[in-house]
Amino acid sequence: MSTAGLPQLVACQLNSQEDIEQNLDCVNRLLAQYRADATKTEPGHALLVVLPENVACFAANQQARTAERFEEIQQAFADMARRHDCWLIAGTVPCPFRPDGSRIADGRVRSACMAYDPSGKLIGRYDKIHLFDAQVADGTGGYQESRWFEPGDAVVSVATPFAQIGLQVCYDLRFPELSLALRAAGADVLTAPSAFTELTGRKHWELLLRARAADSQCYVIGAGQQGTHGQRKTWGHSAIAHPDGYLIGQTQTEGSSLITAWYDPTELEAIRLAMPLMAHRRLDVTSPVSAKDFTHG
Repeated sequence: MSTAGLPQLVACQLNSQEDIEQNLDCVNRLLAQYRADATKTEPGHALLVVLPENVACFAANQQARTAERFEEIQQAFADMARRHDCWLIAGTVPCPFRPDGSRIADGRVRSACMAYDPSGKLIGRYDKIHLFDAQVADGTGGYQESRWFEPGDAVVSVATPFAQIGLQVCYDLRFPELSLALRAAGADVLTAPSAFTELTGRKHWELLLRARAADSQCYVIGAGQQGTHGQRKTWGHSAIAHPDGYLIGQTQTEGSSLITAWYDPTELEAIRLAMPLMAHRRLDVTSPVSAKDFTHG
């Protein structure tokens, strides 16, 4: 396959800790090194970079403290997108206000995923819809995101010159109707900033990435946290799934790293024409999935 002119998809794996500046500096160093290497061999390619969930701070009971610095962190991501000349899906950061500007009154925050263009302009915000309230047989045991977070209520995609990008986060991967909603709204690539537990990741991470890619016939970029964060352990294995349902890149390394793959719109179109899943869906006998019901920007 010729890669001339094709955009590159990048999943950034991190081991974020409590220090916000250190976590952001790690991302900048990874992208600077990548750009320095890529410029020698593949100049002129558009770059779509996806960062993990809890990218700025991953430590127990730090949501409110991190949310107090939301605007500062947002500016750091804008500068990052501009500095590295990339389309940036900036993982998630706790945010104390909703997209309409209203404050969340009960002390909770929202898990906000911000999207930036290469000029640093904010082009979209997605607030995590599905919150991880689950019992897991690991050292933590019970997870209750709804105690700290208010769920989002809008399906969001953003436009780039090369593809429509559908935004989702971590636990969202377990709900295929969201991926289908994004595809119905025009998505070509789905992003999944994540922090899967070591146990649930070992069982389901690769399965879910591949299944959502096959369901939606979209590329799926899974950017994960990996390692130990206080008492919590995450799975990592950041990966990119092909719209035909197989992985085209996955990191097996521990800690921070990048994984890349090419986005090929011609191949994507051929897959969808050969098996037109969206046209074959029997919405008359299944729960409706209709783009008219979505908010996206």
